[in-house]
Amino acid sequence: MGEYTFNEPALGALKPIFAPSSEPESLQTTALIQTLALLPHVEGGYFSQTDEDPKTIPSPYPLTPLSGETASQAVPPRPGFDAAVRRLSTTIFYLLTYRRPLGRFHRNRSRIIHTLHRGRGRYVLLHPDGRVESFIVGNAVERGERLQWVVEGGVWKASYLLDTEGNMASEGAQEPEGLLISETVVPGFEFADHEFLSERCLEELVPEKAMALGWLARKSEEAEEVTDSSEESDAPDVNSGETVEIGEAVEIKISKGKEE
Repeated sequence: MGEYTFNEPALGALKPIFAPSSEPESLQTTALIQTLALLPHVEGGYFSQTDEDPKTIPSPYPLTPLSGETASQAVPPRPGFDAAVRRLSTTIFYLLTYRRPLGRFHRNRSRIIHTLHRGRGRYVLLHPDGRVESFIVGNAVERGERLQWVVEGGVWKASYLLDTEGNMASEGAQEPEGLLISETVVPGFEFADHEFLSERCLEELVPEKAMALGWLARKSEEAEEVTDSSEESDAPDVNSGETVEIGEAVEIKISKGKEE
């Protein structure tokens, strides 16, 4: 589907472009975060729920959470949550930024439809059979970049920010605009249906590829409390340093060129 889309990728091509930064977000990014009332997401990046279908359906999933770790972090549980019921759908904004440029491997029981609004990034999917799929999301559709993409339930996904065309990630260059998308989850999102991929499970799923993909797996020290954006809350002060830390930074260097 184009030079920027491939299955079973050369894993050496999957490399971080931007390191998580201790510096404040740019004024432009801060304004966007505050305008959209985004909060730090436990997966990385920022999010805000924008819609939930008022209709509900009987849950097609087991009553027990997919991950006890994730469920235990959802404190407090979403008001009105019933393990036997699911909302028909939910939609969020999701943003990766220069400071929070990485969404670590996780999966959901439900199907997720993604729509690009701005920016550029790479997605890496791990299928249940161990197949690795990767593609770039962006506006260069003539080269295979995607404006919409679907991740089926049970598929592990990770994402990271790429530089936009013509904006090289070199010293003195303008900070990238970030990757802003919408995600619609069907049936609707619940933390009971969410699970992170640990480094140990990654080794079990793809033993020959685990070393190359390990930087996309969640580190045990990165556990943090889940925030429910449906609760009434003011937009965070992203410059305070109190709510946007994501644990131990990935020790990498910023690339001096765009990803090819």
